[in-house]
Formats: sequence, structure tokens, C-alpha cells
Amino acid sequence: MYPTDPTQHVSHETIYTAIYAQPRGELRRQLIACLRHGHSTRMSRTRGTDRRGQIPDMVSIHVRPPEIEDRLLPGHWEGDFIKGAGNQSSVGVLVERTSRLVLLAKMEDATAASALAGFSAKLNSIPEPLRQSFTYDQGKELARHQELAAATGVRVYFCDPHSPWQRGTCENTNGLLRQYLPKGTDLSVYTQDELDAIADSLNNRPRATHAFHSPFEVFAATLASASQPQGAKH
Repeated sequence: MYPTDPTQHVSHETIYTAIYAQPRGELRRQLIACLRHGHSTRMSRTRGTDRRGQIPDMVSIHVRPPEIEDRLLPGHWEGDFIKGAGNQSSVGVLVERTSRLVLLAKMEDATAASALAGFSAKLNSIPEPLRQSFTYDQGKELARHQELAAATGVRVYFCDPHSPWQRGTCENTNGLLRQYLPKGTDLSVYTQDELDAIADSLNNRPRATHAFHSPFEVFAATLASASQPQGAKH
């Protein structure tokens, strides 16, 4: 109602608090149905099953260079697996932190071998200047992270246990992807072409964080800049 008057704006947390403070009833159900994820209660950051284990030679996110955290430079990616029914199928997710560009990789299963093959193929499809680092949680499917780094040239960093906000871009993207790949469904039925089409749908969606440019537009501009000879005039 007041787009040009910041004094009339409220944060998203205030909106969530107001919705969840509603008493039970039809209005509450209607409001919750409008939320992107449709959760009936506020979800804890520490929710979920601990699927992490000890991975040899992990490099902590706490030694990751600060320019990655600040999104100052492109080419830094976050990754995850989204699981299908009974954790029997999965899709690999890659999100570039600066542009929010999404790539999806079909996985044969949820093993470290599949993660190595799927993520390597997708990362190597990206021009070398735009694949610098890869941040993941402590899921055992990335146990072969050293081979991934050798195959792609990326530096791999691991988040702390129970800290999904350390990969907030990927966590938010996973929520968007569940509109296309619902929980409890068999993800193995999707071909790589179908997953690419889903990624294209998200990549062409305007984002407020980009002044309503799409991730694809931002990434394309970054790619064009990276492709220019050093010292070339803009």
C-alpha cells in the first residue's frame, strides 16, 4: 500500500508472527495457505533428522574467505540433495550465491559415487572463472569431496552441524523447488531434461533482490563480464 514510504513497511518476520498468532479458524487457514511453504507452525532452524557423519579432511566454512560470505564475487556455489519418497531417490541442487542461479543434477541414488558424478558434471558445465567454491552441509553423500575438488577445481567448504542458515540461499531454493518436486514423491522419474526445465523456470523468475531481474539475467551479465579480456573497456 505504501511502496515509497519505508516508515509504513514491516519485516517478513512481523508478517509471519501476525499470521501464526491468529487463533484457530478459517482465517488462519486462509492466511497460511498464502505462505510459500504453507507450514501450519513456525519451523525451528534445528528441525529435521541428523544425517551428518564424520567426513575426513573437511574444511570448515569458518575459514571460507569473507568475500564469499559477502557475495562480492561470483562463482561461489551452495549445494544440497533433495530426497524423494523413502530417501530412495534424490536430485542434486546447486545455487550460485551472487546471482541465485539454480542447477539441478539427476542422481542415480543418494550415494557418494552418484554425488561425485552428478555434481562434477554440472560444475564442469560452468565456465571455469565462475566455479570457485562449493559449500555443503555434512551429508555423507559428499564424502568424496576431495575427488570433487580435483575434478572441478572448486574449493569445498562444510557447514557446521544443524546450521542450515549457513547455506541460506540453497535452503530457500529447496523450498521453491518443492513446488515442482513435492516431498514424498519418486524423484527418479524425472529426466535430466525435465530437471533442466524446472531450473530454467526458477532462473527466469524475477527476484526482488535483483531489482526484479532474473537470476539468468544476472548470471549472463556476470558471464559476459568474466569473458572480457583483462583490461578491456566496458
